[in-house]
Order: sequence, then structure tokens, then C-alpha cells
Amino acid sequence: MKKQFRLLLTAIMFYTRIPVPATLEYSPERLNRATRYFPLIGWIVGGVGAGVFYGLSLILPLQVSVFLSMLATIFLTGAFHEDGFADFCDGFGGGYTREKILTIMKDSRIGTYGSVGLVGILGTKFLALQSMPAYIIPLAMISAHAFSRLMPVFIIFTSWYSRDDESSKSKPIGKKGKNSDLIIAIFFALIPMAFLPWQFMAVVIPLALLVTYRFKKYNERKIGGYTGDCLGALQQIIEVLFYLCLLGLVPFGLL
Repeated sequence: MKKQFRLLLTAIMFYTRIPVPATLEYSPERLNRATRYFPLIGWIVGGVGAGVFYGLSLILPLQVSVFLSMLATIFLTGAFHEDGFADFCDGFGGGYTREKILTIMKDSRIGTYGSVGLVGILGTKFLALQSMPAYIIPLAMISAHAFSRLMPVFIIFTSWYSRDDESSKSKPIGKKGKNSDLIIAIFFALIPMAFLPWQFMAVVIPLALLVTYRFKKYNERKIGGYTGDCLGALQQIIEVLFYLCLLGLVPFGLL
């Protein structure tokens, strides 16, 4: 149990801005194995967003509460995945060769493609969430953050890390772990979804897998695999897909 707790703390240290004990030892292998808790981190991030939304919705309009809850999740992760999505948009939007794409994604500056992509994806999240019944939003946030973090784990287990150098901070998670890591990640990703209608699960799971498969093939064709920015971009895409699929249940009275 002590080993698993260290792995969880490692995941918290890398994927969030939550302080961890200074005595926690870092190792690339431990960070790589910590991907098993990636969806569990989604519980934490989504839970904070859900708590902020619930508390603020008691005194503020729904739209304001949704917006501030989204900001809370971004601050909690240090915009980790949003940054990856912006870099992905800049790299694949402005690069025409593998080398150029990787060079652009490595640049800390944000370009036109990244700016437009961020506005688009964050705007879509906001519009989707504020269009849902208020009572479902907290569960939607927790479930979406957990489930969307499972798809990057699938990429790690089925594709290859693309960069040739050691300069990327995401290099330690460039190798897949044990099969048990994937099984545990699936478990934590699906638990919150058990409280949602089965019709939704029947739609979003195969659709998310299809999007992940096409995303993987696209990355492999363009750059020969994936990078940390690609993983962050996929998390953002699946999170938005989750909200849109859930919103699609509203006209049918399933929420």
C-alpha cells in the first residue's frame, strides 16, 4: 500500500499543482507507473470543479458558476492539458514535416492555431456545461475528467513516443507500464460513469475509442507516434466529446 500511495503522490505531483511532501522521491520509472492513477487524478480535478460549481451556484448565476469552476480546474492542473492542446494545434497546424511539427510544439510561445484552438475548445466546454441541467453538472465534470484521462493511457500502451531527444518533460511517460496499470486506469475511469444512463455509456465509450484510434493513426502518420502535447490534446478532445454526448441526452429526457 505504501508503494501505491507513493505512485499516487507522484501522479498528483506531475499532473496537478497540489503540494506533495518534499521527501517524495522522483524516478522516471515511478512516474511511468503512475499513469495507472491518471483517471483518479481526474476524480480530484473534476471533484474540485464540481465543488466550486455547487458552492457558487447557490449564490451566483449558473453561467458564472460554470465559468469559475472551469477556471478552478485549469488552475489546479496549471493548464497542463490546455497547454498541450495549444501546442498540438500550433504544431500540426503550422508544421508540414515531422521535424517542423516537433520544433513548433516544443516552442513555449503560443501561435494563432493554438489561440484559436483554445478559444474554441474552452468555449465549447462552457457552452455544453451551462446548457445541461444544473444537478447533473457536478457528476458530468467528475466523470468527464476521469474518462478523458483514460484515452491518453491507451495511446501510451498502443503507440510510440516520437521525440528522439531527452529534453521533453513528458519523456518518462513515453513507455508503457504493466498490463495491471492499464486495468487500474480503466477501473478508475469507468466508476463515475456508472451513475450516468447506460444509453450514454453505450454511445460515448465506442465513440471515444474511435476518436482515440483515429487520433493515434493521425499522429503516427505525421510524426511517427505521440508526444506529451499529443496526450494533453487528446484529453481535451475527449473531455469535450464527453460533454457533447451527455448534452445530447437532454432532448430525450434521459437526464
